[in-house]
Amino acid sequence: MLPGETVHSPLPQDLPWWMPDHAIFFGVLYAVLFIIASGLGVVFLKSIADTLKDTNSSE
Repeated sequence: MLPGETVHSPLPQDLPWWMPDHAIFFGVLYAVLFIIASGLGVVFLKSIADTLKDTNSSE
């Protein structure tokens, strides 16, 4: 078996980036995960801001 033929870990430091199919697949995967996490972070922060605004205005 060639080195890097199978991937045992999804961590970036363990990926064989010299193989184009791995680089494309994991590059797209991490980009999509970053976009989803960013969207969830924005929604979470906006909900906290709205909650704090509502509690301050009701006092």
